[in-house]
Amino acid sequence: MNDLYDQDIVLWSEQQAERLRRHAAGERMNSAGLDWPNIIEEIESVGNSELRAVESCLRQALTHALKIQAWPTAPYIGHWRVEARVFRGEAVDRCTASMRQRIDLTRIWRRALQGMPDEIDGQPPAPVPSTCPDTLDNLLSDASCVMFPK
Repeated sequence: MNDLYDQDIVLWSEQQAERLRRHAAGERMNSAGLDWPNIIEEIESVGNSELRAVESCLRQALTHALKIQAWPTAPYIGHWRVEARVFRGEAVDRCTASMRQRIDLTRIWRRALQGMPDEIDGQPPAPVPSTCPDTLDNLLSDASCVMFPK
């Protein structure tokens, strides 16, 4: 069973899903065909992947918002504003209540700061906050906030 998991994850997942459907429908079957260790790992992986996707969207949104603050006269402001809005919207749409307690805004802010270029068009950045001026709840709402004013 593990060989198929390692060789063809798509086929493995199709077979496991079919077996789980049959099992859930009450069909009497040998549960030895169910690859429980990898099923458990994959289910955990789905949750972790979704959480990382929300964090990535927040980081990218914040990086673009920081560029707007750091280079307020750059000709790219319009593009950055759109990108920040799109990434923030993705984070808002994908975030669930249980994710909020697991999101480390301090770490995301630090990564966003690390993603800032040293200069744009030969210009160094204007000062930006060293800590996020917004709360996670503000960032994950559709309302206006410090980093994303309307």
